[in-house]
Amino acid sequence: MPPQALITRPRDDAQGIAQALEERAFTVLIEPLLDIVIRHGISLPRDGVQGFLATSANGVRALAANLDDRALPLWAVGDATARQARAMGFARVESAGGDVEALAALVAARLDPGHGALLHAAGSKLAGDLAGRLGRSGFEVRRAVLYEARTATVFSSRLIAALDAQSLDLALFFSPRTAATFVTLAEAAGRGEACRTIVAYALSPAVEAQLARLAWRHLRVATRPDQEALLAAIDQDRNE
Repeated sequence: MPPQALITRPRDDAQGIAQALEERAFTVLIEPLLDIVIRHGISLPRDGVQGFLATSANGVRALAANLDDRALPLWAVGDATARQARAMGFARVESAGGDVEALAALVAARLDPGHGALLHAAGSKLAGDLAGRLGRSGFEVRRAVLYEARTATVFSSRLIAALDAQSLDLALFFSPRTAATFVTLAEAAGRGEACRTIVAYALSPAVEAQLARLAWRHLRVATRPDQEALLAAIDQDRNE
């Protein structure tokens, strides 16, 4: 049987990595541990704004749902977020290729705080202190809460069956929140021990720290916080 991979991202975000894994001959089980609910009809404070900040692809989707004029530049946390922005019609997009700290550093190097505020397309919960980091560089960051990420409360029957059958070879985790949710739900379902046969791949050390609460077959961390590095880690392990 082909190896099976578990993807824990929201369903819209999971499609790209699912396709990449299927091209590597994996079967894929998508178990969204976050449900993204976009808020519509938000009046965005755009007077005096010189550009947008996006720290996730979900932020881009939510921004596009509330915005017709996409001419202002958009600064994206990473390449996947930047690709989503270009696909949704934002003409001027630049990627920091990393995390919130990398985005803050890029914006501080490229922009003049005197030219206007920055509008952050954000969720109801934040990862990192982007506004604080840029505020120390003199920027005004206006946070627009455009979506809510609701965590799952139970595992699906499909995931429970896969854990019981020990059919999962690897599992991918992209955020500390989804990693923590998985650990909590696995323990609540009495399936923590089932993870001993699974190789877990974490996007960052912060994700790894949450996953370390369970005993895995192996726990790997991407060398950079992006999808390409996570896939590279999987490829390296398969070739060893």
